[in-house]
Amino acid sequence: MGKIFQSVCVLLFVATLAAAQQPSMSDEGGRVMALENAWNHALEAKDTNALDMLLANTFVSVDIDGSVSSKSEFLASIKSPNYQPSQAVTEQSTVQVYGDVAVVVGVFRIKGTEKGKPYVNRERFVDTWIKLKGTWQCVATTSTLITAK
Repeated sequence: MGKIFQSVCVLLFVATLAAAQQPSMSDEGGRVMALENAWNHALEAKDTNALDMLLANTFVSVDIDGSVSSKSEFLASIKSPNYQPSQAVTEQSTVQVYGDVAVVVGVFRIKGTEKGKPYVNRERFVDTWIKLKGTWQCVATTSTLITAK
């Protein structure tokens, strides 16, 4: 009886150690949220190199007007001299992690000038991230303009 009890205790101890070494969902969610924040900073700085690393090669963006952009088209729009963001802030967001997939839903506010005209937009967004070879990359984003009531 004593050896069975010891074996069960050792088995539970090993299982606990193995579970402790696995990254928790909240750790992965925190990583994705940090990448979301990096995305905002890259937009403000028009840093297409940083954005290039965050976005998967198959990235697709559905904008507030319903237009669809590939990764290269999205990056070109950020590089455009007509696009001058001064502030990009996520006001609220949540992340759900499903293994190697994460979905972020939130409210994003962007302020700046485009084609010489100032704008402030609030948008509801959904970003889909996948973990490829140990690195999180965004594969899709979609946003809807939140109109003032």
